[in-house]
Amino acid sequence: MFVVTGVTGRTGAVAAQALIDAGVAVRVVVRDRAKAVRWAAQGAEVAVADLADSAALTRAFTGARGAYLVKPPNYALENLFEHADVTARAVADAVRAAGLPKLVLLSSVGADRPDGTGVIATNRTAEQRLAELGIPVVFLRAAYFMENWARVVDPVRTQGILPSLLVPVERAIPMVATEDIGRIAADLLREDWAGIRKIGLAGPMAYSPGDIAAIFARALNRPVRPVALEPSAWAGVLATNPFSSVAIDGFIELNRGLNSGHIDFGSDDTVELRHGRVPFEQVAEEILRA
Repeated sequence: MFVVTGVTGRTGAVAAQALIDAGVAVRVVVRDRAKAVRWAAQGAEVAVADLADSAALTRAFTGARGAYLVKPPNYALENLFEHADVTARAVADAVRAAGLPKLVLLSSVGADRPDGTGVIATNRTAEQRLAELGIPVVFLRAAYFMENWARVVDPVRTQGILPSLLVPVERAIPMVATEDIGRIAADLLREDWAGIRKIGLAGPMAYSPGDIAAIFARALNRPVRPVALEPSAWAGVLATNPFSSVAIDGFIELNRGLNSGHIDFGSDDTVELRHGRVPFEQVAEEILRA
């Protein structure tokens, strides 16, 4: 039996479904049991736990063959980075107490960098805490999520523009669909390995904001052009989300790191690079249907 967290989000749901479809026993972890009805109906066990609650997590991990851990930061917190460390310590304590034999952690490109990565530093913190466990661990370092572009679908639809913090708009970077992340996480849980593996995960090709705009344009059958946002406008754009000031600063630093190339898979030569199969065309259709 494998434990899957984050099943109310995208990658956790895909991972849990992939395991269930393969006939593997699954225990899902949720904070609210009502959010697990879908999974219980498919025969999954349900554990109720917050990722900062070591005792509840210990119960959730006990008896499992491994776990997929999705540890999304709470971007509304002013103590975002401190809370990430509290959560990472709680997870590590629970893994030890439960005797969990292996773990796959959703992390991010750039988690190898000690600075200049903004909110990605929360992933680095988790990697450092879990690397101390002495069990087989995979750090699944995902590229830029394709689904991030859903945040600008309104101006794409109504104004024919794709606002972008990624600049220049002609520069392509690795991007990956959450479907690929969840599927590969499920595959990894069923693999055997020793020690720590760092796996970079990108999609079938890199995309620029210009490419993204062109794909939306084809899907909508009308022009869409990319618009590079001036750095002076970034904070205001980010503030339209329920983010703390610390998180806003963290996203600004993250985008600067992506734009400069500081955040890139090439900065860590110990990473195994894998490619997913979902193109942005598929994700764009899903975004536009939502």
